[in-house]
Amino acid sequence: MLLIHEIIANPKAREIYLTVRTHGTVSKQTLLEESGLTISTLTRILDELLSRELLVEVGFGESTGGRRPTLYETNPSYAYLLGLEISRTHAKLVLTDFHLRLLGEYTWSMDAGLTPGLLMESLHRQALQMLDAASVQLSRVAGLGIGAVGPLDRTAGVILNPARFPAEGWSQVHIKEQLEQRLGVPVYLDNGANTALLGEYWASSNRMQQHLLYLHAGIGLRSAIMNDGRLLYGIIDTEGAVGQMIIEGSGRPPQIRGGNAGAWESYVSVHTLEEQAREAWRQGSSGRLRSLAGHAGELEFAHLIEALKERDPVVVGLFNEMAVYCGIGLANLINILHPEEVILGGPLFLAADDFYQTATRTALERTYYREQYNVRFTRSRLGERSVATGACAVVLHQLTN
Repeated sequence: MLLIHEIIANPKAREIYLTVRTHGTVSKQTLLEESGLTISTLTRILDELLSRELLVEVGFGESTGGRRPTLYETNPSYAYLLGLEISRTHAKLVLTDFHLRLLGEYTWSMDAGLTPGLLMESLHRQALQMLDAASVQLSRVAGLGIGAVGPLDRTAGVILNPARFPAEGWSQVHIKEQLEQRLGVPVYLDNGANTALLGEYWASSNRMQQHLLYLHAGIGLRSAIMNDGRLLYGIIDTEGAVGQMIIEGSGRPPQIRGGNAGAWESYVSVHTLEEQAREAWRQGSSGRLRSLAGHAGELEFAHLIEALKERDPVVVGLFNEMAVYCGIGLANLINILHPEEVILGGPLFLAADDFYQTATRTALERTYYREQYNVRFTRSRLGERSVATGACAVVLHQLTN
């Protein structure tokens, strides 16, 4: 089994590969200036990477008086990547090339019958079918990345004891070991927020920002942090801990066992929004909500998005209030971490433009040094595939380690 970091064993060669990938397209002169290598050493490394087809020449740049410079890119067809998302609502498998371009996709519903064993058995079949449809041999797959709901032991590759999974058996799942045995490729496990952030980082054709904050707002709140191009890890898996940040000292009760009263997640989540809308339905304050569902228990997030688009005043008010709370929490994170860019993903940000605009405006209004510190907000480029595609990026990211 070939480990991904063994593909480029030379640390200097890995640095050059990463620099090319970061730029997207780059000239030899730029590589020379940024690497600090001698021309002979750089030439030797480039020749090695070209001969192994990790890099490709893609034409010539503009002349500055002499010969036009040769331009380099990483080779998207060097190898292929599998990525798996495991969430409380669904599992998604994707196949991509080395530039994270989608070649195949399959989604399972995480219902009461989808045990770990059944998912892994089906995944094996679907992966082989995807590879066959894309005319890719399994031997060309560099690895499988997994972005899963925590808590996890990512080093051992174990899903520990996630809450609110519909099926039984999702505690102490040695998923790395079992899938490596089935597929015969390296498998890497990380939490979904980290994989999503890596996906956003690697999917950009010209990613120069190195200090990033990612926030996913959906059933709960999940975050990931990148500093100087590297993910930051705590001593334990902390994907969902950001949702327990207290924003009101004697506020709403916690949503999860052991959670904090007044926690951010009690104010900002799809679950909270649905509960508030159901209460509005019971009180009869929104005729539009009553027309969308026969009883309060039927109201789901999709109904609320429909009512929001129709500008139902009750639903607009619920989204706006939640967006303000979201912005307050974001401001707290920004004031502590000072990222260059904040990437926002998940249903609340991707499906509701008003929510995104209000949350980011509120965050900016409460950001310290806002006159000198111009943080940038962006929506997830990968959308609903951010975790699965990011899981592919987990494999690709091993090249830099």
